[in-house]
Amino acid sequence: MIKKMGYQWQLRQRMAERQLFQTSDLVPLLAERGVVLSREQVYRLVTQPPQRLSMDTLAALCDILSCTPNDLIKPEVVTTQLRKTAGGLDGPAPVTRRRTVIRRPGQP
Repeated sequence: MIKKMGYQWQLRQRMAERQLFQTSDLVPLLAERGVVLSREQVYRLVTQPPQRLSMDTLAALCDILSCTPNDLIKPEVVTTQLRKTAGGLDGPAPVTRRRTVIRRPGQP
């Protein structure tokens, strides 16, 4: 088994604890802290786990919600099963190498 890390994004829960139920409520609060995001960007930030998040945005969210990054991001282990190889050992799928042939126009 490979130990792969994932996380749970808990922004919506932290917002609810502060009586912030509309994603649009965050737009002016973020802007007050120098983070200018559109309503659509804030909606995605609240409803989907972000793949990338600037430190300025994270710091602003923590200030708005009076929390720490640990309150917003809950790490979790996501285990994945490896494929069995021909030798019966667990491991990643074997890489098969193929020889590349470059053909110029007019050559068979």
